Amino acid sequence: MLKAAIVGVGFMGWIHYLAYQRCQAAKLVAFASRDPKKRLGDWRGIRGNFGPPGEQIDVAGMTAYDSFESMLTDDSIDLIDICLPPNLHVEAACQALQAGKHVLCEKPLGLTTQDCDTILAAAEKADRRVMVAQVLPYMGEFQFAYQAATRDEFGRPLRGYFKRIISPPDWIPDFYDPSTVGGPLIDLHVHDAHFIRLLFGMPKRVLAVATMRDGIVKFCHTVMEFGEPGVIVGTSSGVSDQTARPFCHGFEIQFQDAVAQFELSALTDGADVMPLRVLKQDGSSLKPTMPEGDEISAFAAEIDDAARSVAGGIVESRLHAGIARDAIHICQCLQRSAESGQWVDCR
Repeated sequence: MLKAAIVGVGFMGWIHYLAYQRCQAAKLVAFASRDPKKRLGDWRGIRGNFGPPGEQIDVAGMTAYDSFESMLTDDSIDLIDICLPPNLHVEAACQALQAGKHVLCEKPLGLTTQDCDTILAAAEKADRRVMVAQVLPYMGEFQFAYQAATRDEFGRPLRGYFKRIISPPDWIPDFYDPSTVGGPLIDLHVHDAHFIRLLFGMPKRVLAVATMRDGIVKFCHTVMEFGEPGVIVGTSSGVSDQTARPFCHGFEIQFQDAVAQFELSALTDGADVMPLRVLKQDGSSLKPTMPEGDEISAFAAEIDDAARSVAGGIVESRLHAGIARDAIHICQCLQRSAESGQWVDCR
């Protein structure tokens, strides 16, 4: 069983901790935190925008390190699970790879294409695996669409529309800072950019029409054009000023033989859902049954796939760092398009 250690005991570190409790191919054996309370298991101050709040955890059976550097000297650790803020990913990933560890990095892999390339070069030099926890392709309806595409259940995907909108993320004071979080494209839209890259490949060129804040895209409508004629994808993504709907996402994907559609709106007083449906060419429709589980289940499946990728030597596509790098590149191209008002070549 792969032995893993977490660096970054914040919200995502907590979610990954919960996921490890359900994993079958990986075991959490260590974590690093500068906070002495957290090293003793007091994670009760952790809060996030989904999942349960932090709790007092049992640290028996885990080693709690007071620094990342000291944790890297532990020869029993196979994989470093990076749950640090995005601007710290490059340094932490490169240090872990140089120390001979495999890496699972929370999204985004880096804030820029150059950041991602730095990590990929370090992984190649160290001959270690680096994987990215994008998680969306492991979640319910999105996993169904991904598996339908990879299994060619309804033919290849031809067109698509994706939507991902949040209310103002006031709990992240530097949300729009390109040097720390990156703004809506890098923090939010990267999910759909990654999913689109998985299903459709790399777009030939992109166009974004956007509302800006301090030079960073706040909200945008985009078009992505692919090499094959007629293969286009549209998106709507970013921050809306209303607060009654903190989050929504969804998709409509036109396959050769069917359309898959889904949308979820999380509201302050509940949720509205358009359940996943597959609309067929003969006028019939299917309502696929989603697997049982919760939000943590997707993270557990993702970590188990990371462990199997290390053991088998072939990285699962949903975790592939090169594809995660391409998603960041797409987002950067969209930023440039929003600034210029022109199509931007993504190749």
